[in-house]
Amino acid sequence: MSSTETATRSYRSELRERQAAETRLRIIAAAAELFSELGYAGTTLAKVAKRAHVSVETVQKSGPKSALIRAAVEVTSFGVEGDRDVRELEAGKAFLTLTDPEQFPPLAAATMRAVNSGSAGPWMALAGAAHSDPELRAAHVEFLRAIRRQNERVLGLFRDRGWLRDDLPFDEIVDRWTVLSSVDTYHRLTAYEGRTLDEYTAWLERMVADTMMAR
Repeated sequence: MSSTETATRSYRSELRERQAAETRLRIIAAAAELFSELGYAGTTLAKVAKRAHVSVETVQKSGPKSALIRAAVEVTSFGVEGDRDVRELEAGKAFLTLTDPEQFPPLAAATMRAVNSGSAGPWMALAGAAHSDPELRAAHVEFLRAIRRQNERVLGLFRDRGWLRDDLPFDEIVDRWTVLSSVDTYHRLTAYEGRTLDEYTAWLERMVADTMMAR
């Protein structure tokens, strides 16, 4: 095989992989929208296919509905699939650049505003369906544990710098942040209590400064 033929095959292979990745992202985005609008039970693969402008067979290749909602939560949260270390992602890297403890509360609040406002729909659909579906309940629990691990990773950076309260066990500070920054808290404040995104962000910033940071 000539070098030209090899290069052509390589190019075609890369093109197919890129097209497949783009199609999958389109399917996940469509699924995320539908889970937000219709809930888990109301979303079907046929509806996802129609929204994504692909065939049902193409959607099926991306996995069953349970896999789609997991992917939808991951992608709408941080833009990638899988349990990636948040410190390696753009949202997490921003925390590594902080030089002053006063910078942490506003960045933390702004980050969770972006994460929660994007992922609330799929997340609440997953949480609702988890009550009656053992597979989704397991996925929900797995997500909750992964979120806490991510919180430990980030907060550990600032514990080591002496920025966090030292009159409380580190685990309790992690617990506080996990509850304050959760999608469930965001959803309750914005959807049920009617707070605007700006009001939610200001509230979260105050809570971080008042309950987690060193005096």
